[in-house]
Amino acid sequence: MSDDPFPLPASAFRPFAWDPRYSPCVPTVTLDGHSAHHSLCALLRHADELFTVECSSPGEAVSVIEYLLAICFAAGVCPGSDEEWRDWIESGRALSPAADWLDGRPDDDWDLFHPSAPLGQSSELAGDFGDSSTGTAQLVIEHAGDYNQHFDHHHLERAHPLPAAEAFRAMLTQHAYGLYGRARMSGKRLGAKVTNLAAGRLNGRIRVVALGRTLGETLRLNLYPSDGPTGALNTSWTTPDGFRRRRFEGPSEPRTPEGPADLHSALGRSVLLHPAAGPGGQTVVDRVLIGAGEVLAIDQERHSQDAVFATTAGGVRKPLWPSPTRALWQDAHALYGAVRDDRTGLYARLRSLRLRSDDAGAPYQLWAVGLLANKTLPVIWTYGSYPYAPHMERHLYQASYRGSVLAEYLAWSLRKAAVIAAETAFPAMRTADEAGQVARLDARQMFWPAAEEPFYALLDEVIDRGPEEDDPVSEPCIAYAALLLKTARAHLLQRLDALHLLSADNNLARARAVQLFENLVTARKAPAELRGETAHG
Repeated sequence: MSDDPFPLPASAFRPFAWDPRYSPCVPTVTLDGHSAHHSLCALLRHADELFTVECSSPGEAVSVIEYLLAICFAAGVCPGSDEEWRDWIESGRALSPAADWLDGRPDDDWDLFHPSAPLGQSSELAGDFGDSSTGTAQLVIEHAGDYNQHFDHHHLERAHPLPAAEAFRAMLTQHAYGLYGRARMSGKRLGAKVTNLAAGRLNGRIRVVALGRTLGETLRLNLYPSDGPTGALNTSWTTPDGFRRRRFEGPSEPRTPEGPADLHSALGRSVLLHPAAGPGGQTVVDRVLIGAGEVLAIDQERHSQDAVFATTAGGVRKPLWPSPTRALWQDAHALYGAVRDDRTGLYARLRSLRLRSDDAGAPYQLWAVGLLANKTLPVIWTYGSYPYAPHMERHLYQASYRGSVLAEYLAWSLRKAAVIAAETAFPAMRTADEAGQVARLDARQMFWPAAEEPFYALLDEVIDRGPEEDDPVSEPCIAYAALLLKTARAHLLQRLDALHLLSADNNLARARAVQLFENLVTARKAPAELRGETAHG
């Protein structure tokens, strides 16, 4: 436990004042292939000289972009209509007015360690800090586990100070993506509900960010016309900013966002960070406390302009979600379908863009990011980047849909081959052993990772052919099918090598599996490309 617990007098904070507007290392950016550190003001002022932001995880990068968007909205730097949005993209509208606005904000609003209004945090947690704070592992989603992981909590007590910039970005990620669960603190003082962690606004769904060729273009692509006031930035839980903050004595009443600035900077957690001096004199965070945050009443159609809607097996329509059994690239056609069909929102605006004379290949990317979790335990970030060129949404939808169907059919055929091989090689196996024997011979676990890069190559080939070609999809799809078929055959034979003993049953199992696979990939129900034909539709 720190010898310097909260609460602290104001004078104790001043040596640790840390302002992300000007402090270094917020965040790392890539400039012409080289890494450099920039402040938030510099990021916005030089956004069109920078390629992108680099962070420790895809979710952290999305959270930083969300925060930059919130600043732009709060500064009133956003288009007033879809037509103005397109003009902003085509003219490269400068974002320096947002930097000027940020530069003019009061210093106290941007102090990460302010005694009463710490940036992005709640000083109301100070009374519990001495008893309940932990090491910084609790702050980083990938390290926190389920916030109470391990019965002895030793992983949360380990001293691992974070530089202030890293702690700031980790805090933004918690606000956006924090998992539901139980906070590691008592609710006796603030109320029992402070221990009930709700899922963050972006948790449980795929967030799609349109990427441009520079950071500035990326921000302009994802800014949008507000259907009302743009709202204020959430700078602190206790700042008198007009927001009606929740209390924790009873059930929460979800709050409707008061504009996009409020939405994109929402405080999904109560957080308090403790400052310390690092070995080189730099400011670090050595202990943290996390409690429940705000709960927003989200209207997915209004507040999630990037959402791609899909229907669950139970018939529920909701934004596309991370799946433990289905790779994200298999649903790329849903993104292209949204660009092709949506009448409002991000995808309709993307469809309105015009080709420019200097456009070659894909000027934009659809970057999809989600956090895959097992209930309260984070598992892995899932993400993918899908090229987009104006006026090619129909072709890209067709290619991505056919590519996904081809891969799924081949995977299904590999599964069928594994089943017949197991049944032939082990005719007397018990029902309890069947799943394990089939898994030994199932090539899908090798096939799926091998199919991903050819899928991306298929999309690139379609874009390279361009919208002027009458049919830029069929030939690339046939070549893609041939490559995947060769890959599937190789993996099937490799898995069948598990039947290494020379016996009549094993030889017959191999022969039956190979024959069934070949029959399936040439059957009339097989995708046309596997038969060397052109698919239509």
